[in-house]
Order: sequence, then C-alpha cells, then structure tokens
Amino acid sequence: MTLRRGMVGCLALFFDFVLGDPPNPLHPVAWMGSLIAAAKRRAPARGRLARFAYGAALDIGGASAMAGVGYLLERLIAHLPSPLDAAAEAGVLKLVFTLRGLGDAAEEVQAALDADDLPEARRLVSWHLVSRDTTTLSASKVAAATVESVAENTSDGVVAPLFYYHLGGLPAAFAYRFLNTADSMLGYHDPVHEWLGKAPARLDDLVNLVPARLSALFIALASPLSGTDGQRAWRIWQRDKGVTSSPNAGHPMSAMAGALDVELEKIGHYRLGAGQKAPQAEDIGKSVRLTRFAVALGAGVALGLPLLVHLSRRRDA
Repeated sequence: MTLRRGMVGCLALFFDFVLGDPPNPLHPVAWMGSLIAAAKRRAPARGRLARFAYGAALDIGGASAMAGVGYLLERLIAHLPSPLDAAAEAGVLKLVFTLRGLGDAAEEVQAALDADDLPEARRLVSWHLVSRDTTTLSASKVAAATVESVAENTSDGVVAPLFYYHLGGLPAAFAYRFLNTADSMLGYHDPVHEWLGKAPARLDDLVNLVPARLSALFIALASPLSGTDGQRAWRIWQRDKGVTSSPNAGHPMSAMAGALDVELEKIGHYRLGAGQKAPQAEDIGKSVRLTRFAVALGAGVALGLPLLVHLSRRRDA
C-alpha cells in the first residue's frame, strides 16, 4: 500500500461517481467475459479430469494474461508526465470496478417496487443482479435478493479489485477481475459447469477471503454514518457469517442484514438476520447508501494510512 495508490484509488472512485461505466464494446470486463465464453465452447465435452484441468488452465492462464495487460498499461502510463500519469492510471483502474453501476441497478429495482410493478422488479433483479429464478419471488423477497446482491457485490465488485490494486497495482487488479468473472460465468453446481467451473470457483473463494471480511468490517463501521445500526451489524455478522455455503458471501451480507435490521433469506439455502423484519423497497436505498459510505471509509483508510506514514517519515528526516 503506497500513498500514490491511495490517491489513484480515490481518483478512480471519483471517476466512477462522475462518469459511470463505459458501453460494453469498450469495457475490459465485457472483453474478459467474451474470451471466457469462447473458451467455454471449446472445453472437452467429457471427462471430469479433462474438464477440471481445462477450467483450471483457463482460469490461471487468463488471469496471468490479464496481469500482463495490467503490467503493460502501467509501463505505458509511467511515461506520461505527472499528474497525467495518475489520472490515466485511475481511469484504467475504474474499468475493473463499478460502485455507481451497482447502485443504479439496485435503485431500478427499488423504483419498480415503489411503482407496484412486481413483474418488472423481478425482471430487473434477475437481469442485473442475481442468477436465481425470480419469477415467483414476492416483493419482499425481491427486495431481499437486491440487498443481498448489493452487499455481496460491494466485496466482489468494488472492495476486492481496489484491495488487489493496493497490493499489486494494475496487474493484480486485472488478474482479480478475470478470476471473479470466470467464477461468475463458470462456477455453478450443474452438469455443465460442475467440473469445468470447480477450479475457478475455488480460486475465487481464495482471492476473496480477505476482501469479504474487510467489506463486512467497513459496512459495520460505516453504519452509524449512514443512519443504520453498527452494533447490530457487528453482532449479526459474527452470528451469521458462516450460514452460507460460500466461505465469503455470508460476511458482507450478514453485516448488511444486521445494519438494516432485516432478514435476508434465499429459500432452501440460508437465512441471515433471522427474526428481523422482512425487507421492503426502501431497504434497497438504505443498502446502497450504506455501501457508498463503507467504500468511502475503506478508501479513506487506504489513503490515510500511507499519508500518516509519509508525514511521519518527513518529520523524522
């Protein structure tokens, strides 16, 4: 973690807030998805070991290639004069995360629920945020699915890429984004993906161990800033973090459930914040607001700690 990366990370968040996401033809994550889809079509049709090895090679090879792209971009950016180099690096970094896009997608679902258009809310949450079947979900279950996705994507889609950027620059951020995209496309428990996606799923679990827990911590710490309950966020996080089958998803989702005092249930899979109130449309907006405060707090820490070290060294010099 360096002072420059802390400044670039904050600038990237500013670009995200002001500019949002580029169209898919210009978006590197869309390119990654297209490459993974093309590679999937060429996977071995039979054989557990062959499909497992192919999925592992795809995941590791693709992440390595993306790290190489990140490295080349860093080398090119280094030739720019200051402060253009920092602005360019922030612009590239912004492409591997989306906070504004997550909030916009969630708020579209909330708007449909507020308008009592449940079919449209179901369509939107399925289109933008979750992979589960939403055709029979009640309005409260749609709100719950949206809040869950906001919490989980705070970790996967924002905190994690920024965390890896602070650790290893653009190469690490690009590699993480590929690993997470591969898991989102291949990591399912069904006959088509069970063995092909096993390595991507496990590697994604590994790289998200720290970001998921940091995300839950920042959600709990930022709760009082957003007008929600930080103490309950911490308590429900500690109680329910292991309820989900994923080793990571339960951390930010349970912290969010506690902060909002809602029960988040995926029927047949988990209940987070059991005994709390059923989510309503307004809880979606609260979750988006809390996410923004949590990410801002994390960015402040990532900038503030190196700044304190820098100032301390200057004072001692």
